[in-house]
Amino acid sequence: MRKLTKAQLRDIRAIAAQKDEEIDFSDIPLVLDWTGAEMGKFYRPSKKPVTLRLDADVIEWLKSAGPGYQTRANGLLRYAMLHYKRTEPVKRGTRKRHRADRKKRAA
Repeated sequence: MRKLTKAQLRDIRAIAAQKDEEIDFSDIPLVLDWTGAEMGKFYRPSKKPVTLRLDADVIEWLKSAGPGYQTRANGLLRYAMLHYKRTEPVKRGTRKRHRADRKKRAA
């Protein structure tokens, strides 16, 4: 994202200083139907570079659809993450507790 010019910053400050009642909305249509709206369309989470070891056939499959295989991989992982968040998976460490319980019962 490029930096704003001095003129743009001046205009933003002038608009921010205005009271809501002073702003003229007459040329903007009033929107009452939001059924076609898309939530999160412009949401861009921060990215972190990582090293990830994947099977060769998985990488080949991701690359077979053309450029952007890393974006596709991220989308697939996000889909899986959201799926598991909805189904509330078993939390890590619970298996260890179950094993410990089994050992206590066996003794």
